[in-house]
Amino acid sequence: MSDLFSLQGQRVLITGGTRGIGRALSLRFASAGASVLANYVRDQPAAEELKRQGGQAGHSLDICRADLTTVKGMEKLFEALDARMPTLSGFVHCAATGVHRPLEQLTMRHFDWTYALNVRAFFELVQRLLPRFEKNSSILAISSEGAVHAVPQYSLVGSSKGALESLVRHFAAELAPRGIRVNALAAGTVLTDAWKVLPEAESRLAKDERRSPLGRLNTAEEVAAAAQFLCSKAASGVVGHTLVVDGGLRIVS
Repeated sequence: MSDLFSLQGQRVLITGGTRGIGRALSLRFASAGASVLANYVRDQPAAEELKRQGGQAGHSLDICRADLTTVKGMEKLFEALDARMPTLSGFVHCAATGVHRPLEQLTMRHFDWTYALNVRAFFELVQRLLPRFEKNSSILAISSEGAVHAVPQYSLVGSSKGALESLVRHFAAELAPRGIRVNALAAGTVLTDAWKVLPEAESRLAKDERRSPLGRLNTAEEVAAAAQFLCSKAASGVVGHTLVVDGGLRIVS
């Protein structure tokens, strides 16, 4: 691997880092030489299996269970960082949640719950992590097509991802002079457990597969490879950008 793409010696926090795209991110970053702390809130067996797999491969990959929508959870995460990563080279916000219902069935509780993790936690983490970042560090937010496209029963998640991408642009302009690059990565349709709660998932997956210029869905590993690029020296000139990894779905009608 070219040194430009290597993450050797980096210390990276990945929220939502034990399942789906987040799991692929954690494994990819660790295999590229980074020390990874993967945060999660549910599915302890999946988190333990990820840690076991990382250790078996000789990677530096640890886990931390903490609900980032609560004060107690935030403090628990920072206790783990104090013990394992007093300084950081990178932060990837992959953690996300949401409610998939028609507008008239949504409540303010649903709104607050979705935005608490998808937007507020990212804002708070960037703010609180600033003293830990080394020179030439990177911040990456994982977004989705719903940030710019209307997706059925996706209004809360999609709008939260739009807010996330807007924060990325504002943070990028403010933090680049400090040596911290901020970018977003918008993943297209990737078959993960998240699809189990989406309405009409099977038909929507089949439709996207047919429409894709690639003739298939993207994989979590492809998203993780793009994330590695954005957090590596190879992307040293990429600031405030949203990289789309969707197999070309956005370019077809």
